[in-house]
Amino acid sequence: MAGKKYVGYIGSYTHGKMKGITVCDVDMEQGTMSPREEVAVDNPSYMCISHNGKYLYSVADLGINAYEILEDGSLKFINRGSINGMRACYVNIDATDKYLFTGGYHDGKASVVKLRSDGGVGKLTDEVFHKGMGSIAERNFRPHITCFRLTPDQKFLISCDVGIDQVKIYSFDYKTGKIKLVDILRCELESAPRNMVFSPDGKFAYLICQLKNYVSVYAYSVDENGMPDFEWIENVSTLGEVHNDRSAVAAVKLSPDGKHLFASNAGDNSIAFYDRDEKTGRLTLRSVLPISGDFPKGICIFPDGKHIASLNHNTGSVTFFTIDYEKGILVMHGKPIENIETPNSAMIHLLN
Repeated sequence: MAGKKYVGYIGSYTHGKMKGITVCDVDMEQGTMSPREEVAVDNPSYMCISHNGKYLYSVADLGINAYEILEDGSLKFINRGSINGMRACYVNIDATDKYLFTGGYHDGKASVVKLRSDGGVGKLTDEVFHKGMGSIAERNFRPHITCFRLTPDQKFLISCDVGIDQVKIYSFDYKTGKIKLVDILRCELESAPRNMVFSPDGKFAYLICQLKNYVSVYAYSVDENGMPDFEWIENVSTLGEVHNDRSAVAAVKLSPDGKHLFASNAGDNSIAFYDRDEKTGRLTLRSVLPISGDFPKGICIFPDGKHIASLNHNTGSVTFFTIDYEKGILVMHGKPIENIETPNSAMIHLLN
């Protein structure tokens, strides 16, 4: 990756001193990021980048902000589009860069938004409110959507709801932007399914369950009737033998080659490191190691697959680690970023 230039984006809550998105210079060889500038946007807790690499989309209090990514990685505001509801906590994009999908924690609403030809956020094409009651009065007592994304084949939308212990599955009509409920994965009571990622070949899905601290592994396919089929394989703990009893798994990422999976544990303040069997989809836990911070709400794997960053929400820091695949451990390196309040999500982008 010599000669290639990368930029990092870190989204933070803006209740304190932070302005919004921190743009960072990335040292790929060293596996670190250095803050360069801030872009003012209220509470950009989650972001995504278009597949053509031209645009960045961020959650904001009043909708979704669209930005053009300039030659040096700086962001130029395009517009803000409404999602006709409360602030989202998740945003993703389809492979053709035509639609955005948002999930709402506060109102339990999944939304589909059409994108404009200039990269701006267009009009809402569909929306659905999850219904139901959870089982924990203080935490999971109503719908809270934390992930709303397409399956790798771009045929179905999965919506993870930590409030009602379900993953709802919708069909998606590309012509109209409409969705229709076709199936539900009913997870273990009080498990709080938070986020799902898929293997590079699209055959396996990995669902982190926040309150039970495990990864649920599924085989994914489409049956003879054209319907989605998620076949449960196993649950694998994200915790080590010694751990904090108040832990909750917060984030999940696959290595660029898809051979390894990482999950962060808030409360336990650790990252679980797994090997992934590409044929069976099963996970083997290699280690669970501390991240030198408090509440790792997000993790970011560098594009070279050699380094990983932990976004430590409560300590307002980002710590960096080298991934030792042979030993199955993470080794802390470099100087942490210590002046970013409440970091929530981050991504690294290759500049065109």
